[in-house]
Amino acid sequence: MPVQLPNKLPTIGTSIFTQMTQLAQQTGALNLSQGFPDFDSPSQLLDALKAYASQGFQQYAPMQGLPSLREQVALTIQQRYGWLADVASEVAITPGATAAIFCVIQAVVQAGDEVIVFDPCYDSYDPATRLAGGVCIHVPLQTDFCIDWNRFKDTISAKTRLVIINFPHNPSGAVITLQDLKTLYDIIEPYNIVVLSDEVYEYLVFDGQSHASVLGLPQLAARSFMIGSFGKTFHVTGWKTGYVVAQPELMQAFLKVHQYVNFCGVTPIQHALARFMQQHPEHINQLASFYQAKRDLFCQLLRPSAFKLLPSRGTYFQLLDYSAVRNDLNDVAMSQWLVHEHGIATIPISVFYAQPIQDQRLIRLCFAKTEATLQQAAQRLCQIA
Repeated sequence: MPVQLPNKLPTIGTSIFTQMTQLAQQTGALNLSQGFPDFDSPSQLLDALKAYASQGFQQYAPMQGLPSLREQVALTIQQRYGWLADVASEVAITPGATAAIFCVIQAVVQAGDEVIVFDPCYDSYDPATRLAGGVCIHVPLQTDFCIDWNRFKDTISAKTRLVIINFPHNPSGAVITLQDLKTLYDIIEPYNIVVLSDEVYEYLVFDGQSHASVLGLPQLAARSFMIGSFGKTFHVTGWKTGYVVAQPELMQAFLKVHQYVNFCGVTPIQHALARFMQQHPEHINQLASFYQAKRDLFCQLLRPSAFKLLPSRGTYFQLLDYSAVRNDLNDVAMSQWLVHEHGIATIPISVFYAQPIQDQRLIRLCFAKTEATLQQAAQRLCQIA
């Protein structure tokens, strides 16, 4: 008789990102679906990894991460947000931002707790909450992908334990303001509520705007976990390396879980990142202009098309409204049609919602691509009447 296993995530299947990337590979389509660059990271960073990987740095890194890399994170945070993080007690290196998010949720959420997320949201938040025994409460963002603070306030209950925010926002590219963060703090201040701030696109903010981080507001930082990503920042998503910043009491709760999930990140990768950040601080400073140029080029190339472009103020994603192209198709069907009929792999926005919005006709495209890829993709999209 076959073994019967309980299904802890009965409604969860293979992620849409995996599905669309597999379809792109099978069909030979241009892959603008999954969020990763199709170009190499800086050569100096790759050279550093080669050096450390071949010079005996093969064993476990410290559980909390290499001190040299934590120091670089703390230095960057101080320069950007004015918070002098204590390297020993407030910074941890993790094997990817998604693993960091998972460990935060497991550390904070107990059975019956509620976690407020804002839809459309990254797909790992809800299953991680369920595995911790919690319940995700999905609050839709407004049509401009900003938070409806009155609706959020009305959603808070005695069971609310955690609020997850994600700005710059995946999938929309929306950004948050310091005033928004002050409003968030004012609302949650009377409650025993913790904030998980997913800021993996923190350096990808465009048009002269500055990123507003929870670390820039001391009273909010005191009850927040900030999550960052080296993968997004240095074009190395496959290195799966991220970080967490939190005050000591929160960090200790996080580390208790982290040590039994991954224990530590990859040693030579951490050495390489620390060296590169020390020697090349200009990389982070130039990142916004680097990706804004790609966004602007892609948008310019798509202007003759029948698609409507929504504003992208951050991240490396661009939303397209396709209602003037195939309003008869929902976004999942549209993504399938585009990959099979026009050789473009995209992501339907409905997968980021617990309750998709009726008649919404939006798809997400990644513009972290070479100029040649963007030109080829735009040419195909412009040919669709």
